[in-house]
Amino acid sequence: MISLTVNNIPVQVPEGTTILHAAAQVGIHIPTLCHVEGLQSIGACRVCVVEVEGMQNLAAACSMPVREGMKVRTNSARARRARRTVVELLLSEHNGECQTCDRNDDCELQSLASELGIRYVHYTGERTKQRVDMSTPGIVRNMGKCIKCRRCVSVCREVQQVGALFPQNRGFETVIGPAFNTDLRDVACVQCGQCVAVCPVGALTERDQIDEVWKALDARDNHVIVQTAPAIRAALGECFGCPPGTLVTGKMVAALRRLGFDAVFDTNFAADLTIMEEGNELLSRLRRALVDKEDVALPMFTSCSPGWIKFMEYFHPDMLPNLSTCKSPQQMFGAVAKTYYAQKLGRRPREIFVVSVMPCTAKKFECQRPEMDASGVRDVDVVLTTRELGKMIRAAGIDFEALPNEEMDAPLGLSTGAADIFANTGGVMEAALRTAYEVVTGRGLPMEKLHVAAVFGLEGVKEASLTIEKTLPHWKFLEGVSLNVAVAHGLGNANRVIEAIRSGEKTYHFVEVMACPGGCIGGGGQPRFTTNEIRMARIAAIYAEDEGKRLRKSHENPQIQELYKEFLGVPLGERSHHLLHTEYTPRDRA
Repeated sequence: MISLTVNNIPVQVPEGTTILHAAAQVGIHIPTLCHVEGLQSIGACRVCVVEVEGMQNLAAACSMPVREGMKVRTNSARARRARRTVVELLLSEHNGECQTCDRNDDCELQSLASELGIRYVHYTGERTKQRVDMSTPGIVRNMGKCIKCRRCVSVCREVQQVGALFPQNRGFETVIGPAFNTDLRDVACVQCGQCVAVCPVGALTERDQIDEVWKALDARDNHVIVQTAPAIRAALGECFGCPPGTLVTGKMVAALRRLGFDAVFDTNFAADLTIMEEGNELLSRLRRALVDKEDVALPMFTSCSPGWIKFMEYFHPDMLPNLSTCKSPQQMFGAVAKTYYAQKLGRRPREIFVVSVMPCTAKKFECQRPEMDASGVRDVDVVLTTRELGKMIRAAGIDFEALPNEEMDAPLGLSTGAADIFANTGGVMEAALRTAYEVVTGRGLPMEKLHVAAVFGLEGVKEASLTIEKTLPHWKFLEGVSLNVAVAHGLGNANRVIEAIRSGEKTYHFVEVMACPGGCIGGGGQPRFTTNEIRMARIAAIYAEDEGKRLRKSHENPQIQELYKEFLGVPLGERSHHLLHTEYTPRDRA
């Protein structure tokens, strides 16, 4: 342990701790614009400078490790003056357009300038050249607003291991973007939106589609419905000042009705449907491998995360056969809504307008994939992020906190607790195991054993091995077989799993991957700024939602049973194959 003082307050911290974290131990906040918790600090912004006794120059608190006897002053006149100068210099070249910026009132630079009491920028001169890149469905880049903090570079390279963004040129001419300053669509960007989630200003945002939804609601020539992903209910409240992890399911439904949607449905319904299809697909692959001795692509990877799918298409195209052929719950919902639900209403598929509310920017890309048109038209028409829905509710003058709790509509609104936990890393795996165990053994899992502790939490890669001792006769080939499963969240962790599989170090049968850290609860479209503490609060809320449900296993959902009886037939059947399954193709990284 190292002993030091911060603003004359004694503190002891482990060796290697930075000044930034040592100060936080005693409740002292040091501002920063480039630091991302959990990543290597680069000291790029110099906003966190502090004065250290005996040092000639000011130190960057985010990257300077503490030493024995160090005396730190975070708010000396020299440190305050330097910090203020740095922020004024950033503002002097920042082409912010604050009054109309997407990040107005949600901008870290704006907040910091206010905290430092900056009312006038003393430096004038050339501003960063405005260049807006709207080449991708999910993400918009505005280089005039970029402050070159390099957060996006760090998260894209270190967390996601995609490397779509780089610093280029030097000094004032520095540009953060794709190689050779090309458009984002011309490089291997997976649209996960983690760069958007960490950007402190409005340089990276989701592609705003609010006006498209208002237009559909105002036109009234179509039946406009909305589906909400499980992660939304644990995060939307943050847009209205609620603490992270506040469940607002009922208020969310009420708000959507007041916005004018003809029906409010739940992506959770399609998550239950996904378990039925994906679970049976896994069991089918295992039968073919173990009984028929076929050369089957194992392990089978989940396919719910569109950023993960695109990552595989770019970086591991030879393993595309290992992906489940199931569409994501969002796309399954769209296909069912424009066929089964449309038939119930006596309408044609093109007369149903489907809006999704997702925690994800990659979902905007996914719904535009050319193969996502099993209904004869695009299965999902528009995707909004959690943040966009928050803006719509405020724009409509709805007092969110005063809303009553309302229920989802039928028939696509009923879901089980297993569907709720799709929002969390490990949730898809746990939901699949709940159903697969009962299908294979014919025995119901007791409530106290529904949670699979081994796949819970924020460890990057989690593993479990399951051995079923007694099965139904049809599944006799699985008796005594140890099924190895893994869960990864964040594409860098997914890479670790893939490398272990390729090397032969690990042998798995089933692997769940979520592109975003923490799963969908940490998606690129969620309220900012997402830390591990906030992720855990949202995860806890989702598990509470699951535990409060009467039905907690996907195969118990009576509306799913009715869907198969009336329309789909059986899992993996001909109609299911056409509507609910797809295939993916390699992408050229160049």
